[in-house]
Amino acid sequence: MDQRSTPRAEDLLSWYDRYRRDLPWRAPPGVQPDPYRVWLSEIMLQQTTVAAVGPRFEAFLCRFPTVASLAAAPWEEVARAWAGLGYYARARHLHAAAKVVAAQGRFPEDAAGLRALPGVGEYTAAAIAAIAFGRPEVPLDGNVERILARLFAVEEPLPGAKPRLRALARRVGEQEAAKARPGDFAQGLFDLGAMVCTPRRPGCALCPWRGACAAHRAGLAEQLPRKAERKARPQRFGVVFWLEDAAGRVLLRRRPPAGLLGGMLELPGTPWREAPWQEEEALAHAPARTRWSGAGTVRHVFTHFALDLAVRVGRVAQIGEGLALPRDEVLGAGLPGVMVKAAGAALSSAAVAEEARGRASA
Repeated sequence: MDQRSTPRAEDLLSWYDRYRRDLPWRAPPGVQPDPYRVWLSEIMLQQTTVAAVGPRFEAFLCRFPTVASLAAAPWEEVARAWAGLGYYARARHLHAAAKVVAAQGRFPEDAAGLRALPGVGEYTAAAIAAIAFGRPEVPLDGNVERILARLFAVEEPLPGAKPRLRALARRVGEQEAAKARPGDFAQGLFDLGAMVCTPRRPGCALCPWRGACAAHRAGLAEQLPRKAERKARPQRFGVVFWLEDAAGRVLLRRRPPAGLLGGMLELPGTPWREAPWQEEEALAHAPARTRWSGAGTVRHVFTHFALDLAVRVGRVAQIGEGLALPRDEVLGAGLPGVMVKAAGAALSSAAVAEEARGRASA
């Protein structure tokens, strides 16, 4: 076999020892990683950037320093701590998995056992097993897929190329150096993809595997991996209602536990659908009979669809049943991002601003 076709694990590990990123969830060299921190970071990093997770990880860990404290916390506290990170099913799975681990008294130590936890798929299980428990696993995330597609000049588009890339991951992970330091090898791959083998303008001159990279030799590095053409993202529409009473309290409600944004707080409103809402049919979903004024439309892009959410503002003398919070506490109540946008639009509307000024001068 051509020596250039097999990247040496030793080269990546030497590079990692010198250039590794200092991340809040990583154990220092020579220190045994904490499985709770590793698991928590991997769940937070699913579909979320390192830059976004960093400060939120520290804050979450301060609130829930152990898996037992997370398991014992009520869902409402977990939801509030997670608010703004998006992909809220992760928070529900995180809470459920914490209860399983607390009941068992420890984390499973192999990928198969970890996959049995709620919210832990193949990649996450491999990452935790390698980093926290030293198991010889090579996690296959977007960074690693990109590295392997370039190393071996895999021109088949993703996601169809995933089985081949998975086999190539096993191949590079079978080297003795990789099996001796599986956690460092996995994190070295992550860092190489984040720092050098980037999606655009890769820094091939700095890459420890440049000599083994078939795409670099062929001048294809920036063109790989290829991706199948994406379908247009569907569009949905909804209307939400900012209902405020004379005491300055705003009505909120909690979404059902299952489904998108499950268990999170929101402004009451219509279902989300493919056709825009006419005013009269939207008002059938309003939480009270009152005069409603428009506060604009906010747009939020989810993974599988884009949402245009019209915001309406209204007042009543007193909010009866339901969860009502003072206006100043709404944005800090742990709303998901789309509802933060809607609440911001309501707070910025002329009607709400005028009422606030009137109360301040009274």
